[in-house]
Amino acid sequence: MGAVLPLLALRAFSETTRLGSLKAAAERMGVTPGAISQQIRLLEDRLGVTLLTRSRHGVQLTEAGAGLYPGVSRGFGEIESALLDLEALARASTLTISTQPSFASSWLVPRLSSFSALHPGIEVRVEATAALVDLQRERVDIALRHGLGDYPGLQSMPLLAPVLLPVCSPALLASGPALDEPVDCLQYPLLQDADRADWTLWLQAHGFEPDSRSRRGPSFDEELLLLRAAASGQGIALVQAQHAEEGLRDGSLVVAVDRPWPSRFAYYLVARKEQLKRPQVRAFIDWIEGQLAGSRSTA
Repeated sequence: MGAVLPLLALRAFSETTRLGSLKAAAERMGVTPGAISQQIRLLEDRLGVTLLTRSRHGVQLTEAGAGLYPGVSRGFGEIESALLDLEALARASTLTISTQPSFASSWLVPRLSSFSALHPGIEVRVEATAALVDLQRERVDIALRHGLGDYPGLQSMPLLAPVLLPVCSPALLASGPALDEPVDCLQYPLLQDADRADWTLWLQAHGFEPDSRSRRGPSFDEELLLLRAAASGQGIALVQAQHAEEGLRDGSLVVAVDRPWPSRFAYYLVARKEQLKRPQVRAFIDWIEGQLAGSRSTA
């Protein structure tokens, strides 16, 4: 036959025999029935024998085909099994984490080197995206999300609740309507985080149902830019309290509405229940809990 095996033709023969029709084999391989037929003809020409015959009842193996099929089927089965084993091995040593870009850049990524030092055998893959991930279907082990902790069908654990303050310039506040409740902020232009999520969640956490205004306004991917936009009178920004300290001290910023922080509005670690049993996931949870405990003790 020669050194180069006609793998595509052999697979076309194997799938046609296994499934009993050219059409079913074509659907399985993602090609047309004509392409399957052509591959089988090429294989027969190369071997110099007829492997399959067709009738109104489907395809039947010839004597030569019956002799070839068991070995070909066994070979492809072993290849598939080997690939699945390799995929499982690669996945076992990889930990895929999905999180929001702002949290990845400001908190997670700067600390990941300590996790890698503790667990050099675990390869961490961070997917920084504002889009929600489907943990039931996508190959993501852990999601770190900012929200209220409501994730049906999933396990969630609160991580940290950064205190967010709505701040703006004194001039903006003096020229606009009074702010007595968190929902009153909707009467002003809102300055958005990169994910356009914080205002909506913050209002919900305070017991107010936001409308479309909660997602309108210019967005910024860094809190420094949010603070500068707020100080220049462009709107109200929702920022972490420690980042606003300098502006509040020098008077370029004021707190728009001062309310206690709603504890449910936090960063959560979210995963499928069965994923929590994986050693890599457990190791990450133990590490991140340690990081948070260290942060609290030095605060």
